[in-house]
Formats: sequence, C-alpha cells, structure tokens
Amino acid sequence: MTAVLEWKERLKQAAPGAPVDRLALERVTVHKREGRIVVRFQSGQILTQQEYASVKQGLAEMFGKRSGLAVDVFVACPTLADDFLADPEKYAAWLTDALCAQMPSARPHLSGASWTVEKNTVTLTVRAKIAADLLLLRRADEVIGKILSQVFRRDAAMQIISREQERELESFLEERRRMDAELLKHMGDQVKEKKKPEGPRVLYGRKITGSTFEPIGDLNETSGRVCVEGFVLKKIESKELRGGSKTLVTFGVTDYTGSILCKVFLNAEQGEGKEIQGLKAGIRVRVRGACQWDSFSKEIALMADDVQQMPWTPRRDEEEVKRVELHLHTQMSNMDGVTSAAALIKRAAEWGHEAIAITDHGVVQAYPEAFDTVKKLKKEGKNIKLIPGMEGYLIDDSGVIVSSPDDGSVDRDYVVLDIETTGLYAGKDRIIEIAAVKIGADDKILDEFHTMVNPGMRIPPATIQVHGITDDMVADAPRIAEVMPQLADFCRGYVVCAHNASFDIGFLRIDAERAGVELPASVLDTLPLARAVMTELKRHKLDQVCKKLDVKLDNHHRALYDTRATAHMLIRLLQRAKERHGIKTLRDLNDKLGERVAAAGTSYHIILLAKDRTGLENLYRLVSDAHLKHFDRRPHILKSELKARREGLIVGSACEAGELIRAMVEGKSEREIERIAAFYDYLEIQPTGNNAFMVRNGQIADEKGLQDLNRRVLRLGDKLGKPVCATCDVHFMDPEDAVFREILMTGMGFEDASQQAPLYFRTTREMLDEFAYLGDRAREVVIDNPRRIADMVGEVKMFPKHPKDEETFQPQLPHAEEEIERMAWENARKIYGDPLPEIVSARLDRELKSILGHGFGTLYYSAHLLVKKSNEDGFLVGSRGSVGSSFAATMCNITEVNPLPPHYVCPHCQFSDFDVDVHTYPCGIDLPERKCPRCGADLKHNGYDIPFEVFLGFNGDKVPDIDLNFSGIYQHRAHEYVRQLFGDGKVFKAGTIGTLADKTAYGYVKKWCEETGHRATAMEMDRLVQGCVGVKRTTGQHPAGMVIVPEEYSIYQFSPIQHPADDKGSGIITTHFDFGSLHDILVKLDVLGHDDPTMINMLERLTGIHAVDLPLNDKKVLGLFSSPEPLDLAPNQIRGVNTGTLGIPEFGTKFVRQMLEDTKPSTMAELIRISGLSHGTDVWLNNAQDLILQGICKLNDCFCTRDDIMNYLISMGVAPKMAFTTMEAVRKGRGLTPEMEQAMRENNVPEYYVDSCKKIKYMFPKGHAAAYVMMALRVAWFKVYRPLEYYTTFYTVRADNFDAILMLRDPEELDAEMKRIDKLGKHERTAKDDDTYTLLELVYEMRARGIEFLPVDLYKSSADEFLIQEGKIRPPFNRLPGVGGAAAETLYAACQEAVKENRPFISVEDLKARAAASSGTIEQLRLAGALRGLPETSQVTLF
Repeated sequence: MTAVLEWKERLKQAAPGAPVDRLALERVTVHKREGRIVVRFQSGQILTQQEYASVKQGLAEMFGKRSGLAVDVFVACPTLADDFLADPEKYAAWLTDALCAQMPSARPHLSGASWTVEKNTVTLTVRAKIAADLLLLRRADEVIGKILSQVFRRDAAMQIISREQERELESFLEERRRMDAELLKHMGDQVKEKKKPEGPRVLYGRKITGSTFEPIGDLNETSGRVCVEGFVLKKIESKELRGGSKTLVTFGVTDYTGSILCKVFLNAEQGEGKEIQGLKAGIRVRVRGACQWDSFSKEIALMADDVQQMPWTPRRDEEEVKRVELHLHTQMSNMDGVTSAAALIKRAAEWGHEAIAITDHGVVQAYPEAFDTVKKLKKEGKNIKLIPGMEGYLIDDSGVIVSSPDDGSVDRDYVVLDIETTGLYAGKDRIIEIAAVKIGADDKILDEFHTMVNPGMRIPPATIQVHGITDDMVADAPRIAEVMPQLADFCRGYVVCAHNASFDIGFLRIDAERAGVELPASVLDTLPLARAVMTELKRHKLDQVCKKLDVKLDNHHRALYDTRATAHMLIRLLQRAKERHGIKTLRDLNDKLGERVAAAGTSYHIILLAKDRTGLENLYRLVSDAHLKHFDRRPHILKSELKARREGLIVGSACEAGELIRAMVEGKSEREIERIAAFYDYLEIQPTGNNAFMVRNGQIADEKGLQDLNRRVLRLGDKLGKPVCATCDVHFMDPEDAVFREILMTGMGFEDASQQAPLYFRTTREMLDEFAYLGDRAREVVIDNPRRIADMVGEVKMFPKHPKDEETFQPQLPHAEEEIERMAWENARKIYGDPLPEIVSARLDRELKSILGHGFGTLYYSAHLLVKKSNEDGFLVGSRGSVGSSFAATMCNITEVNPLPPHYVCPHCQFSDFDVDVHTYPCGIDLPERKCPRCGADLKHNGYDIPFEVFLGFNGDKVPDIDLNFSGIYQHRAHEYVRQLFGDGKVFKAGTIGTLADKTAYGYVKKWCEETGHRATAMEMDRLVQGCVGVKRTTGQHPAGMVIVPEEYSIYQFSPIQHPADDKGSGIITTHFDFGSLHDILVKLDVLGHDDPTMINMLERLTGIHAVDLPLNDKKVLGLFSSPEPLDLAPNQIRGVNTGTLGIPEFGTKFVRQMLEDTKPSTMAELIRISGLSHGTDVWLNNAQDLILQGICKLNDCFCTRDDIMNYLISMGVAPKMAFTTMEAVRKGRGLTPEMEQAMRENNVPEYYVDSCKKIKYMFPKGHAAAYVMMALRVAWFKVYRPLEYYTTFYTVRADNFDAILMLRDPEELDAEMKRIDKLGKHERTAKDDDTYTLLELVYEMRARGIEFLPVDLYKSSADEFLIQEGKIRPPFNRLPGVGGAAAETLYAACQEAVKENRPFISVEDLKARAAASSGTIEQLRLAGALRGLPETSQVTLF
C-alpha cells in the first residue's frame, strides 16, 4: 500500500492535474536494450488524449530524466468493453483522437464519420471512398484494432468503408467496368486487356499465407516471431561473411507506420537466395521471422526466415480523358513542398496527363529541373506540356494608405472610428460596440458617436478576455440594423479613418449593405501611415504608436477610448508626413508613401501562369520586383505592377488564402466579391479536406459549408463567364508523404503540423469522386476547364532563341579577339623563339582558331585583364578547372599550367627540346636537370601534357569555364573590376539554392520524433530524413561566379534576380536560378576568393622570397608527401601521422593522407594523379583504390583525371569524338551508353576500365589538379625551410576556429581533446569539431618541431594576425573564443593607444571602460592570462 501511495504522490507532483486516482498500476517492464520503460495501468474510465499525455509526461519526469529511458504508457479499460460494443458512438470522439494521435493525417478524413459494431466487427464509416482508401492505405484499420485490443482487451474484426452513396457510386462504376469488359471481349484483338499483376512470388524460404501482419511501428525486441508487409527501402546490401560460406543480405522494409532492418543469412555454397539478392527498392514484400535485438546494428532487426514478393498496383489514372493540375508545389516552395519537380512531372506523364503547371510559393526556382525533365521525357516519347507558373503573394496597392483619395488637402476634419466584435471573422462574427469621433486638423475632438450593439449571439469567453464586454452589457443595446443609419449619417461627407481599417470597415460595410445604407468610399488607414512615417518602430500596433507619439491611451480594446487615441495619433502622423515627406494632399499619401509600406500590407495568394515567352519574361520581372523592392517576410507582387505586366499571363484566384475565397469567408458584399472575381481569368476550387482547418477554427460550420463555398464559386463563375477549375494544391506526391511535410512544419513550430491537409497529387477519378457533390458539373471543373486553361498555353521555352542557333549567349569586349591573338603569339615567341617550334605553333594556331572562331575571345581577354590587375596589385592568382588545358591561356598569362608535352626550354636563347620520354616523365617538372647545349644555361623543364580538347571539345562544342583563384582579401576588388569591364546591369552574382541536407533533415526528424513520441529505428530515421532532404531552405550566392549578360539582352530574358537569402540590406544581387541551370546559357566568370593566394602573399611579405621563383621539384619538399622525415620528425612523435602534409593545401586531410600512404608518391606527376583522385567522386574509394591494392593496376595506369579517359581511349584506337563524349559522360557521373561500351570493347579496352567508368560520379580536370599541386608545393617549401613563418601564416589565414586558450595547452591535453573528438558519433560530430581536430594535429606537429606559442598579450597581440615575436608565435585577440572581429579591432585600437600614449591600463575596470570591452571579452582575456597582475578596480585604498 505504501508503495502504491508513493508512486501516486510522485506522479501527482510530476504531473499536476493527471487523473492519478483513476489509475490502478498493473506492471512496469524495463527494456534496457531498446532504452525504454513500459508502464501498464487499468482504469474504469477512458482517458482523454490530454489526460493520457499528462500521465505520460509525469512518468517521463519520474523515470525518463533520471534513467535516460523513453517511457511508454498503456491504460486498459476492460470493464468498458461491453459498453463500447453496445454503443460505440459514445466513444467516437475518443477513438478519433486516439487514432489521430498515432496518425495525424487521418483527421481530415474522419469529419462526420460514424462507428458501429455488428457480429464482433467494428465498422468505421467515412464520408467518401477516397477517405476510406487512404485510411486503409495507411493501415488505419490495424491501428484502430490495436487500440481497441489494448484498451478493451477484446479482439474484434475491423473494417473501414465509405457511406452509402459512395458504395452506390462504386456499384455504378463496377457495372460500367463490367460493360467495358464485355465490350473489350467483343472487340477481340482490336483492344488488348491490361496485363494482370503477377501473384505472390517466394524470394526466400516458404510461402507466407494466413498470417496476421504487425504494424512495423509497434515492433520491439519482445515481439518474437512476426510477419510484416511493406515496401523495400533503398538500402539493399549483400555481403560475403568471413570464410565465404555465408552471405548476408540486408534490406529495409517500411509500412509507413515504421521501418525495420531485415537480415537474411544465405548458404552461399548451396547457391541459396539468388532471387532475394536481386531485390529492388519499391517492391512490396512480406517478411516473416524473429524480431529481436541485433547487437551489430544496436537496435531491433527482423531475422527473416521467409521473404515473399507481393503483387502491388500503384495508383494509376485510368480515365479516358485526363485532368490537368494547375496548382502544384515542388521542393522549391520554401520548407513546404516535399516532392521534386522531376518526380511530379514524371508521375503526370506516367498517368497520361497532357500538361502540368508548376506554381511554387513566390519563386520559380523549380523551372530548370522542370524544363529539363520535360525535355528528357520528350526524348523518351512521352510528351507533356509544362505550364510555368507561380503562386504569388498579391497586395492591392491601389489604396495602400487611402482608398478613393481626392486631391484635397490633408488639413481637414476626419471621422475616426473603431469597433469591438465577437470574433475575427466578418462572415460569422458580429459587432458589439461602435465608437466614432470627428477631429479637426487642430487636433481637437469636434463630436463623438458611441453605442453598444446587441449581436444576437453569445460573446465567446476568449473574446470577453480581450475587451471585457459581457453578454449583460449588450443585452439591452440596439441591434446593428438600428445603429448603421445613425453611423452613416455621422460619417457622411468625411474621410473615415481607422487603425487596421480593413478589419473595422470590413465588418461595417457588410452591416451597412444589410441595412441599406452606404459608408463613405474614402478610407484612411493609420496602420500603413504609421509604418511609412515611423520606420524607427519594428511594430506599429495602436498602443506602441501612441506611446511613441505621446498620445494617451486608456482602457485599450474599448472602442471609444481606442477611437479617441487613434484620432489624436492620426493628426500627429499627418504632421510628420507633411514635415518629412512633403505631403499636401490625400493623394500624396498613396503616391509618395504608398510604395514604402506596400509590402507590409495584407497579401493574398494568386496563381500566375505564363502562356508564352512574353508572359514568362513579365513573370520574371514581377518575381524580381517582389524580391528586390517589395520583400517583407515574403516576396510581394503589387497589383498595379501586375496590371502593367499582365500580357502573356493567365491569372487564377488561388486557394482559400486567395482574395476571392477570403472575401467570401469574411462575409464581404456580393458586389465586392464580384469586383474581386472580375480581375481573374479563372476561379479555383479545391477538395474540402484542403480547407478542413476552417471548420476546426470556426470559420466554416462543417464540411457541407466547405462544399457550399465551392458551389458559390461555381455560381459566381457562371455569372461572370469565368471558368472554374478544381485543383489539388499539390504539396507532396502520395498520401503517405504527408509525414514529411508534417516533420518540416513541426520543426518550424506550427501548432497544427499534425493535422496535415490531404495535399497529394490526385488522379482524375479521385478528383471526380471528391467533387461528386457537384453532380454533372464535376467533370467540367475537374477535367474540361483545367484542360481549357492548359490549351491557352503554348510551348514555352525557358530561354530566348539564340540568333545563331548557338547555346551560349556571349558578351563582347572591344578588340578582345585582336588582343588575345597578339598576346598569345608575342609571348610564345618570347619563350620559344622565332620561328616557333612546329609543335608549339601548330598547337597555338589550332587553339586560337577554335577560341576565336567560337566567339570566346572576350572570355579569355576578361580573364587576362583580371589576372593582370591582381598581379599588379601584389596578389598571385591560381587557376582552377580545365583552363590549364589551353596553351593560349598560358600564353595570355591566365594560368601558369603549360599544357604542352614535357619539354626543356632555355630562358636565355629560347632553345627547346620536346624529344623526351613521356612514359618515363609524363610531367615536365620531373625531368632531370640539364644544361642548354647552345649557351650552357640551366634549362627550364615544363609541360603537363594536357589536350586542349578537354577545355573546348573537338569542335568547340563545349562551353569553356575559366575559374580563377584570387586572394580572399582581394576578391571584392576583382568582382568590382568585372562590373567595370561589362557595365552596370550586365553583371550579377550567380545565385545558389540551399536545400535541407541529411544532417539538418536529421535534426528536424529527431525533433518530430521527440514531440510526437514516434519511435524510429535507424532505418525509419533514414526513410524520414530522405523524404525531407532536398527541400529548399534558403538562397545564397556562388562564392565566385559572376554571370555576364550580353549588352543586347536583359537579365529578365534568362532569370529573375534577387538578394541572397532575401536580405534586403545586402547590396548584392544574384540570379534567382541556381547557376548550374544557366551554366551553358550565360558566360560565367569564376572569380573565387581563396586562402592559398593570401597565404602566398603573407609568406612573401614575411620572408622576402617570391613564391614563383621556388623550384617545384625540390626532393626534400616532395618527400613530405610520403613521410614526415623532411620535418625531422618520425610518425610516433606526431600521433602516428605518416606524412608531412598536415596544413598543406589539398593534401592535409585524413582522406588524402591515407591515399598518400597507400601510393607513396615521389614525383609531381604522381601528385597530380592523387589530386585528381582525391577531388573526384567514386574515383578512388571502391574504384581505383581497390584496383591498386589488388594489384590489377598501378597508380600511373588508373583513371585519375578526366583527361586520362580521353587520352587512353584515343591511344587504344577509339575515335577522338567518341573518346571526348565518353569522357564528358563519365566525368559528369552519367555512366556509359551502350554505344560507348561497344566502342571500348571493340578496341580491347580492359573490362576493369569499363567497370571503373560506370562507378564514377565526378572527375577532376588535370589542369585543375596541376594548378593545385603547384600551389601546394610552394606552400610546402615554406613549411620545410621557413617553418616559423609557415605556421604563423597558416594560423592567420586558414585557422578561423583557432582557440587561443585550447591550443596553448600542454601536448597531453591536446591529445586528450583529439581523443574526445574521435569518440563522437556521426551525428554528434560537428564541422567545428572537424576543424578543431585539424588544427590540433597541426599544433601538435609544430610543438614537436620545437616551435612554441606566446600567450595573448594586451600590448603585443594584433587584432587579427598571428605575430612572430621572440622566435615564437603570438595569437591575436580575435582567436579568443567569442571575441569577434569588431570587438578585437576595438580592443586592439585601445591597447595600441595605451602604448602610444604611454598610459597603460591600471585595472580591469579601466580596460573595460577604455576598450569598450564586454564582460565576455574580459573573461576570455582573463582565461588567456592576459590580465595577470592587473587589479580588478581602479580604487586606491589606504590600508
């Protein structure tokens, strides 16, 4: 008894209000491996979901926090079982809540549902067949059955059906199908019947029949032998176990309640399981076996005995005439749509839809993927028309501050009014108080009007809490019909004013129309007026504006007091407008101030569809203005601007957030609704489930009310001659995908995230069923009218037609071609003499003809000018990409990489020798030293042997890409120079689109699981994560890309423009599209800011040595790449690091260091190959590495850079064009076509080369690799020969995460910190941890070389640069944790002033005051020892 009382008391304390006294504890079970506690109770009364949640939360407080275990709670009510079976409707609300707690997306389908029990079968009857189908698809029947079993401890059969009319419709359809079948039979061979789906097929073990299937989400380690049915996930792996006698096949299965890892152990010697090893993602399977704890994966797994493939027919659109979707969101609808444009368009094409629209929220960033998908489908013979569109945010700016303004002076008398209501919705709520005052320009009240109003309904308690008006206070008041004529008389002849006037005037106009009176047309809204003239305020609520203007506001939220305050506020706002903005007339308020506040006004959703190129360009301009001029949390389109750019656009009324539906719900007059509807080309209606939230929040009474709303739109369309179109408002592909959107919305804090609307892509039949209540009009709105709109759209192209039918639109600089040709020949003759060697002149002539012939002279010349200017300003420029393949680029001083074959050349007499063994010396840098046979001078050796065709193709059929690495601190100057070259309005930063990556998506999924109590295995987590990955989160700017628009074109012909991350304060303008989609259309200059040139600049400054003069074949420097010995260190001195490349650009990461250990390079040629391997994707891992370790080939034989593929294939006899095409396909990860494989095999290319090409996802160009290695060798030279300067420079330039407290600790503490980071799990380890680890390794190495740090010093440390002092290195202020750049600069300035004036700080208090240092900065200085000996205060004491 004592124990029972104890837990009850503890639970009461942990969860006040929980129904503890109604609970009887049955048992508590602890599952340590799963990390959870199961607590079971009995009760004589059903617990509501709120009560259940409070009990669970209390138990979690009691057990979970202390033990770290999750808590599951089950409350059984077996004594209520008979009562439930006798009258299940008594339990309907509880059952609905219980089901939706586990399956939130079910709630919209349960509106108006009923529950019955007959012959031990529980039947849930829902309103529509689609609702029943969706619930059954999600296995809602199994979930309900489990709930009933757990609560009542009675097993009963469970079924979900639709209502009688739906069953009648199904009977009709069945009869029609029967007649169709008979017709097909009579037609014989003229019509082929559809192939029936295959029956179950055993893949492993025995056939599975007659089993009960467990929801995967309910499985745990105690479930024992179970059978599940679901779909195979992507992770299918086959692994040979040690010894080779067994093969382990693992795969994931999901039934959308959860996912589980399945394992099958095959006897390889007996040839078991060949069929199961061919298992593919998306197949439906049944799996039977033991559910148990798997010690390897550290979670439950299903050890499968039997696996059976099950027939499954995906949703199809089988109607003869298909619908067209006109309202569809992709992943580019910011954190809202969860399905890619490609997947949605492919589904529409599979269903046979003739067209589909893309209408993302406020953006058109899915266009590149959408247009590309349509293009690919066309090649496959699947024609589908893309309707480019957008769901915009429309603001009616015609009367932003004053509606119907006149040209009279603002110095006049006004009527200011305010109302109090029963709620927020004019359509259903009523006015309960009205007040109005007349005020003169002299700020004096002239007259007042005030009355309470009997609303004829009860005032909701929540509303009473706001304004304090009770039912008793209005019981004897007049009705609104009596009041409105009096108010109309009071207002007649005046401009009416209110704060947030749309609310007050919206209610009043409805009642005025009912009373047969009119209010003045001219209305001044003080809310936008305040926003326009009081920009210093972030919010402009009545009380906040009054406080700022020193206007008295008593008894806020009572009409008369609010009206008086608003009247005085109005006069003071107008005074500001006159003084600061020159306002004289009412019309001036809109003309001069309207645009300042338009974006903050009330916005409505609107659908814009482009029907031709003119429409598309107008849409791009509207999108640009919305982002650049009218962005306020969202990109807004002004109605005036839409009217001006309406040509080529089709305008739709959108969803419930559109102006039309909003006006209907708010109860606006029929005349006003008709005025609004007249603006649109077509009107839109949607399934009632989409708008079920309006029933939940009380805007609409019930589902019939939602149907009536759609009927009203249809009647309005008939009256105005506007087509009415039914749309899905698609946000995800299939019903089960709703969970992904729920996860995102939960992460963003939406309270109703669990109540997802059914915004999935519906078939024609599903939509016809949805709108069956419209009778024979259903086909018109679902099929006929949307197709009619689609027919208005032509075949719209994403980009304009090139006048020369070329792909790239080239900009032009004056005399560019002449200058390039002159420079190239002049410099070539300076180096190689005149006449030039044949190999040099032939290469240069071939390149220049291709470059200049295809119009790339300006690209080369602009790159030359940029490099020249940077060099003149003292900053070296590194080249990137395949520009190193161009000898003309070398001769124009764009790149240092010389792509000629390995050769010698004399810097004095221009003697050259190209007769070298390229097999022994594939890179000229590695050639042995040699004297000039003519003059005896030391010969230079050069040549990286890179074919020009890698850069431009054999026929100029590849758009060249010149990437340049400028110093990070010089980059902004280079960008500005590009603008000077090409002119304002022609140069834009390349935009980027930031989408949810795995790690961020994992965080959202984890939060959702925590908030919903969903237990997710690793397999389920991965499924949910992958469903969220790729959703747009933000935008940004390419770190280097500058997009150039030719003089004769406008950017709006190619892309909208915007600020990165929609930052209104940014002075940068980017393309709206990710640059990848513009890559071959507009020329891009990659003007990258990079650390390497900055390092070189600082090293040259510290040492006085010019980096370009350093040898690239220094043996000691090359030795760093295979051993730390050149640093006079052994691996055991630096924690087992076996190379000396820590901190060397591109060669310092753990991944690349392992490659160096595996290959032991000793030449520059080998380093270039390693650089290629390390920067590729699937080039080294599971590819070249295996080939080398297995002895199949050596480093020099495998494909390392893209150039290797083309060169090797040509050497084997493959035609040059085919070799180039193959290289391009492989380096982009497209694999090999059958034609490519055939060409390779016909020319005896080894099979392992063919297989290698198929695995590669991305390949690095050799020119890029060579440039990287050149820079790495120069930095490495300083590391070997000038270590103090090297480490000082590295920490200054590349160590932003350097912690000046952590890094100065003893080596033992550094080692301990590295071990701590090593132990972190995959999802625990952050990018900062990785950066810190890299720095710790380098600091450890530096200390082993005998170089030490000095502590941070107030008078000797720099703000942001490490300094060499006393043969050691002193960190700057900004490397103290939490001390940012601005704080460090301020601190440094104060400290230097103290030195200069010989007035040192006398205390910490003095330092804090003179340096304006925060408490955080002071604390970091104290931890760093910089305040040692400095007293805390400046006070002097006598004792």
